Amino acid sequence: MRKIIIDTDPGQDDAIAILTALASPEELDVIGITTVGGNVPLELTTKNALMMVELANRSEVPVVAGHLGPKGRRLVTAEYVHGETGLDGAGRPDPTIAATPGFGPEFIVEQLEVHDAITLCPLGPLTNIADALERRPELASKVEQIVLMGGGHFEGGNVTPMAEFNIYVDPGAAATVFASGIDIVMMPLDVTHKARTSPSRIAAFRDQGTEATTSAAGMLSFAERFDIDRYGFEGGPLHDPCVIAYLLEPEIFTGRLCNVEIETESKLTRGTTVVDWWEATKRPKNAWVANDLDSDRFFALLAERIGRL
Repeated sequence: MRKIIIDTDPGQDDAIAILTALASPEELDVIGITTVGGNVPLELTTKNALMMVELANRSEVPVVAGHLGPKGRRLVTAEYVHGETGLDGAGRPDPTIAATPGFGPEFIVEQLEVHDAITLCPLGPLTNIADALERRPELASKVEQIVLMGGGHFEGGNVTPMAEFNIYVDPGAAATVFASGIDIVMMPLDVTHKARTSPSRIAAFRDQGTEATTSAAGMLSFAERFDIDRYGFEGGPLHDPCVIAYLLEPEIFTGRLCNVEIETESKLTRGTTVVDWWEATKRPKNAWVANDLDSDRFFALLAERIGRL
């Protein structure tokens, strides 16, 4: 069983990832969820994480608020994708549980101090993760792995022509994380854009008829409309659950070990993940970068796990 901390900015796809993780206690010990400003402001990302913890009947899992946004930069949000609440389509009441007192990066540090190996699962901007590593760099050795959703290569970006949203929001934090020496698994747009919904895939959630699967179907139906309109896809890509699916069934994904650097300065390409896929440089390889998946198996896994709740 892996001990994991989910760092997140829900977002419908974040919510599906959280539900999948909380539905998998045999494999994943979710020791906490930290929130960050990203898809929507921190107040809403924290509220939305609490909503999913309550929906999963896992109220013992602490939810700890972290950074409002990146240090020294204005927070960029994505209500145009996720709706004003971040979880439009979920059809859920406000949570009755409250966030655990504390501060996200400090919570991550505290958990690293008391556990031998933790996998960090960032689903949003990397602000909290970078802060924790900067506070206590010696604790990096206790991070078993960082499995993150972010970046792109052949696909380019989704918030600028070159940058994916999570990395673009705080490229300085991303640069810190990728330079940390920690074992990193990266789920970029190249793979997540292949994890697309369809009427039958959404029906596989809705037809189970539970509170969790009905809410999941509603969120998927809402979230897909933006990507269908923008890209002409037949469905919407499901980004963040790729992180949790990798932890549960890594063989769903294919990829390769690469060097990944983060562009932090250029006005045109700020936030770009520069992936040396073809080994054009001699820079050391620092991340396993996914580029394909078995999408049928991926969606079957999510529907089965969330159906347990």
